Amino acid sequence: MPERFRPLVSATADLAERFAAAGHSLYLVGGSVRDALLATSGGGEPGYERDFDLTTDAGPDDIERIVSPWAAALWTQGKRFGTIGCRVGNRRYEITTHRAEAYQPGSRKPEVTFGDDIETDLSRRDFTINAMALELPGLRLVDPFDGIGDLASHRLRTPLDPEVSFSDDPLRMLRAARFIAAYDLVPDEALVAAVAAGHSRLAIVSAERIREELDKIVVLPVPSRALWFVVDNGLAEEFLPELTALRLEQDPVHRHKDVLAHTLAVVDKTQSDRILRLAALFHDVGKPRTRVYGPGGVSFHHHEVVGARITKQRMEALRYSKEDVDAVVRLVELHLRFHTYRLGWTDKAVRRYVRDAGPLVDRLNELTRCDCTTRNEAKARALSRRMDELVARIAELREREELDALRPDLDGTEVMVRLGVAPGPVVGEALAFLMDLRLDEGPLGPEEAGRRLDEWWVARQAAGVTQT
Repeated sequence: MPERFRPLVSATADLAERFAAAGHSLYLVGGSVRDALLATSGGGEPGYERDFDLTTDAGPDDIERIVSPWAAALWTQGKRFGTIGCRVGNRRYEITTHRAEAYQPGSRKPEVTFGDDIETDLSRRDFTINAMALELPGLRLVDPFDGIGDLASHRLRTPLDPEVSFSDDPLRMLRAARFIAAYDLVPDEALVAAVAAGHSRLAIVSAERIREELDKIVVLPVPSRALWFVVDNGLAEEFLPELTALRLEQDPVHRHKDVLAHTLAVVDKTQSDRILRLAALFHDVGKPRTRVYGPGGVSFHHHEVVGARITKQRMEALRYSKEDVDAVVRLVELHLRFHTYRLGWTDKAVRRYVRDAGPLVDRLNELTRCDCTTRNEAKARALSRRMDELVARIAELREREELDALRPDLDGTEVMVRLGVAPGPVVGEALAFLMDLRLDEGPLGPEEAGRRLDEWWVARQAAGVTQT
């Protein structure tokens, strides 16, 4: 047995025996086979802990019958597409009947036809490097489209003509961008031409599937190569047109030929954190709508505010969760906040910065650092020193105060008792006053905060402000 396949065989041996006993073939397909081959050349890690994808000549009912006594859990949501899923221990298996599938024009759903031979099944897969199968238990490698050769030569091709493959599932055009960056592949010329000509077909793919693919792209070690492919070949126009717009904007501050080049440089620099990478991707999307030419050249005043609004709209269109939207929008909105503090980091400034960033403060600091892509080494060093100073000041205040849980020294109930008022807007005004005190002066304690609140209340009444 080739050593690279030993863990795969171990993980699937019981399953293979069951299918053989039932008179059916069984093949490992997709990423586990590809990654096992890559591991031998140092180009990837074997997928021994991944979910296993398999294909068989058994029909969905037969698959369910074979695996039911063996699996600890079973799911059949994909049965009409020929897929039965199951779990044994910590491993998940998805077994699919050999099939050919094709999307019809204007349809988001594939029409499935089941087959009985492995080569036809492999021909319907996305790329040749994924169109290899390992027969179980005999370990015969089935590679009708020279996937091994393409892995060795770092080439990305489709098993069939790319127009056919992308028509079967248009999301494959976006997936091509991910594979180019993830595995350092050079796309075949015909593949590139098919994407450029057919990117509008991506419109029939659900927002959720596009979002999942974008998330996989942004956490790659170097996402920019995939994102350049997305922009260069028209895919961005279908789900993220703001990227294309950035290419048209000059970026004199960072000395890039366009804002897009700066944006993708920032994405690459940031840590591989999905939320942070998305914030980097969106952080300058407000620039095209805020561009102004003046005596000092081009400016983009308040682009962070406009960009936050655009980010919210685009992420909601891609069906991101509210939690994701709120986090990324907040980072875009605050990504210039650091630069408003030019006179040093007073306690007051640090408290307000941390309060506004909340749990995102570390991500905000990282985004701010990476947003500096200037070639002027002196400016870059100065910004780095100022950020180091801020981080040190935050750490210092955290030791002295509950900086990550900033709140007034009195709560709403205590305010109502002290002022003798009922619940209402005035309580919120009192708490806002106390919060400003907390931010400006630090923790005062209940007694001093109460005294200040009494003074505020007397002054308010003297000014004739009525309780509402």
